[in-house]
Amino acid sequence: MTTLTDRPGTALLVIDVQQGVMTGAHDRDAVIANIVTLVGKARAESVPVIWVQHSSEELPLKSPQWEFVAELPVGPGEPVVHKKYGDSFEATDLEDRLAELGVGHLVVTGAQSDACIRSTIHGGFTRGYDVTLVSDAHTTEDLTEWGAPTPDKVISHLNMYWTWQDAPGRTATTTATKEVTFPA
Repeated sequence: MTTLTDRPGTALLVIDVQQGVMTGAHDRDAVIANIVTLVGKARAESVPVIWVQHSSEELPLKSPQWEFVAELPVGPGEPVVHKKYGDSFEATDLEDRLAELGVGHLVVTGAQSDACIRSTIHGGFTRGYDVTLVSDAHTTEDLTEWGAPTPDKVISHLNMYWTWQDAPGRTATTTATKEVTFPA
């Protein structure tokens, strides 16, 4: 029930599932397997898959660490949004692409839970989108050296926190990969 008019569609966002991001990611293989499942399901049901790719000093454009993981190739005609900030909407063409597709509901996957995922789910929600966070299809690296909780707790906290978000005319939900359904 998005607040965006004439936007009944849903899109799957795959955020920053890149070699350099996923190298030290918590539960990497299981998270990637879940995203592979979701991408397959979205493609089978003609739901747009939108890829988001970060570049920075640690992820230089066109470098091996900047590339998406081998398990998740971008499909023909699937848009790739290039970003330099945590929020996938900030200084990108994501909003334009979603508007063109009539999308008002985002299903979000990827990395990192405590950075780009959190920024993007909030960015989408405040812009009027309904946002579903896939609870077992996002991950982060271990930042305990700098005082952060362990990755499993970061992920668990974001899942719990997002379950309780609300705003007028929008929904925020958290669901597991096996429970994700795309509209017919």
